[in-house]
Amino acid sequence: MANVYNWQINRDMSYPYEGKYPERQFAAVFNINRCIACQTCTMACKSTWTFSKGQELMWWNNVETKPYGGYPQYWDVKLLNLMQKAHDRQEKSMTWNSEGTYDGMTIFEAAEKEKTKNGQSRVLGYLPKDHEWTKPNIGEDVSPPKSTKKDKMGYITDPIKLPEHKSFFFYLQRICNHCTYPACLAACPRKAIYKRDEDGVVLIDQERCRGYRKCVEACPYKKAMYNGQTKISEKCIACYPRLEGKDNHITPDGVPVETRCMSSCVGKIRMQGLVKMNQDGIWAKDEENPLYWMIQKEKVALPLYPQFGTEPNMFYIPPRWAPRSYLTQMFGPGVEQAIDRYAAPSRELMAILQLFRAQREVIYKYSIKKGPKIYEKKVTLSDGSQTGLDIYNDTVIGYNEKGKECVRTTVDEPMYERPNKHFNSI
Repeated sequence: MANVYNWQINRDMSYPYEGKYPERQFAAVFNINRCIACQTCTMACKSTWTFSKGQELMWWNNVETKPYGGYPQYWDVKLLNLMQKAHDRQEKSMTWNSEGTYDGMTIFEAAEKEKTKNGQSRVLGYLPKDHEWTKPNIGEDVSPPKSTKKDKMGYITDPIKLPEHKSFFFYLQRICNHCTYPACLAACPRKAIYKRDEDGVVLIDQERCRGYRKCVEACPYKKAMYNGQTKISEKCIACYPRLEGKDNHITPDGVPVETRCMSSCVGKIRMQGLVKMNQDGIWAKDEENPLYWMIQKEKVALPLYPQFGTEPNMFYIPPRWAPRSYLTQMFGPGVEQAIDRYAAPSRELMAILQLFRAQREVIYKYSIKKGPKIYEKKVTLSDGSQTGLDIYNDTVIGYNEKGKECVRTTVDEPMYERPNKHFNSI
């Protein structure tokens, strides 16, 4: 095992290979607070990549309802249980210290200690059963009944208010995390899985793969999938022809554009980009990149299950209404800070949020032109205190790979009143 640095758990960790980092890393931010689970992203991906024989139950992009939903079923609960049992046997604890360092074992370190029965000693994982892949929408819109007051019809009558609802659910958007330390890559005995040097996208070499399904077993997020027709594994490819700017009918200039799932999002909850990386695995400082600003500086977007140790590159703005203990287990420490910063955003964050799905070209850089103050209010934070929120009608501008302006929008969305002679659309 090599020793690599994982900034998401704030320490060095064991990994089967030496760290190798791309020039830029494909990454994205999902704003859970905006998602309506319309599944447009899911169907955009399905109709583009997984419509062939053997792919009927493959959903490279899926949106599941938490806490009960999951594709495959119980994927996170099962792995968390495996990790807890491994920690119990090793007399360790899956905890974070006050400095934001994960003191427990990752799935690589747990496997190294445990030496699992099936000979897979590189990654702690499990192989889902076939029927667990068949219900991608199971548990949709189902919330745990934590309220005590209900009317005769069974509806909750307790007041619903922030910071935490007594009964809750939220939608979790999931694609391959294109991890910095992929578990699928670590587990493959054929070395058929690799990260691209130019953008960090994780791919499976279809010629080398023999369908051993070690990647399916190892991926903690279960985003490597087995095709029973071709007898090999497949996964999200981050629509890399679009990242390469080769979708000429969309971008004749040859600049990178967003993936199909990102560009089809009607709720404007997604922002995709490419961030610069240093050769020590740390993101290079680039405060003009909106992803860097949200993730590294503002820290309003957090990784999914960072304790797994793969350093995923998909990040989430946590939902304001869900219990903090549940969210902390899912997104690690920093949940309350992220929610408070989203609930009462800084002037710059408010402007950046307007760039979500404002343009299909990948935004490499942004700038803000200041406008007048248009609104102010008091916002209640997680600890019950209140803070002031001032909103300004700033103009935010996004630039593509070539430095060309590709989008310009304002914080206050313009409203147009239809003239009386056209009072309806008929």
